[in-house]
Amino acid sequence: MKRIAVLTAGGDTPALNATLHGLVTQANAEEVEVFGILNGFQGLVGQTAPHVHLNPGFTIIPELNPARGGSIIGASRHYVHPDDEQLLEQASRTISRLSIEGLVCVGGDGTLNGLQPLSQILPCVLSPKTIDNDLGLNEQGEANRWTRPIPDQPETARLTPRAHAAVEPLDLEGIVNYVTPGYATAVFVAAGGVTRVRTTAESHRRVAIIEVMGRHSGYIALGAAYGQPDIILVPESPVDLALVTERVEEVYRHQQNVVIICGEGIVDSEGAEFGARRESTDPSGNLLLSGAAERLKSLLCDNLGDALFRDIGGHSDAATAIFTRKVGHTQRGGRPLMFDRFHASQLGAHAIDLLTSGQNNHVSTIQWSADDGFTLGHHSAEEFRDEWGVIHARRVDPSFYDSSLLQVSAHGSRYLQNIFTDSIGADDADFLRNSLFDSGNLDAPYESINVAIKRRVRELGD
Repeated sequence: MKRIAVLTAGGDTPALNATLHGLVTQANAEEVEVFGILNGFQGLVGQTAPHVHLNPGFTIIPELNPARGGSIIGASRHYVHPDDEQLLEQASRTISRLSIEGLVCVGGDGTLNGLQPLSQILPCVLSPKTIDNDLGLNEQGEANRWTRPIPDQPETARLTPRAHAAVEPLDLEGIVNYVTPGYATAVFVAAGGVTRVRTTAESHRRVAIIEVMGRHSGYIALGAAYGQPDIILVPESPVDLALVTERVEEVYRHQQNVVIICGEGIVDSEGAEFGARRESTDPSGNLLLSGAAERLKSLLCDNLGDALFRDIGGHSDAATAIFTRKVGHTQRGGRPLMFDRFHASQLGAHAIDLLTSGQNNHVSTIQWSADDGFTLGHHSAEEFRDEWGVIHARRVDPSFYDSSLLQVSAHGSRYLQNIFTDSIGADDADFLRNSLFDSGNLDAPYESINVAIKRRVRELGD
């Protein structure tokens, strides 16, 4: 295999360029040409298929900086459905005209779904990325525990609890894809947001509800425990409103401020999302969620009443005392931490090895063991699919969360410590100190990487 393509799909994450850099570095060592397809699957199925030669003369182009967030080849939420014969035919023509022998897709569950039909055309490998940390399995065979009470209605899918989950913590060494690049940086931003909002809540005797991303997975909310919130709410554990209300009042009476972290996909006792929901344009079936924090605020105002905040905080009413904030897209952008840069580049390099060794429809993964720490692995994409062929977002295991204390559990802390204990490098601190208040930032306009890359873009027919 001497000529491959790579694309980045789905939402952007901080470590995409690091994945590309590791991939191209390994390709250079094996003398494999790499062409980056612009704008993900959208570029692959377009008539002109804009692309960039990432290693002319087996040298990495200078624009490919592993410490830069986002993706220099762009991304989109456009996917290829296995029943869309027209798009598949166009993708096949593009692959043939570019003389591509293999494809690496960098993405999450939606990207893995999009990769499936393409693997019938040429060898394909996925290099994972997602800030939600939801591409993986808590244990091998977990996909088989998804059931559908009504087989022809995907929305009825439910995950059967793992055996002995109530008494046995999850085996950390058995996790398939322990962590995804982008997660550590997203948690860094979320936890930092908690610490900054805390001082405002303290100063003004208020209750802050901070909403973080993750859809139906609570890993970012769980990781935000590093910011020391008083209450953590994850989508995997239905909100016990009476318990939350009791806990908020207890903490507020004690310290005159409360900080709550909630995942955007938190649900009530009936399993209904707190936030509004609508179908996204993502054919993988993902939902866009919004309003979880605002809904929680409304319910707490009703349950707590105004007197508590008048008597202790000097506020006119509960609505004034309780405020909401979303960390938002800052979780997805910016410079990746050392942990994400390193492991993203390793996964990218491993994806090249998988392709050149003849693997197809496989996922490059990060594994963990007490003896060896983080190592590389790979698994067939079929291991991630339920019996209907659907890939589900990985959920926070019950042993990671204490639903009675509304906090990360001791076992959840052990899971997180393996990721975050050495996640920040000295160069991360140096970059912040030397770059943010560089006087040149005041005089020079921002120079988008898109401008530099545009000079390298070629299209079919050029």
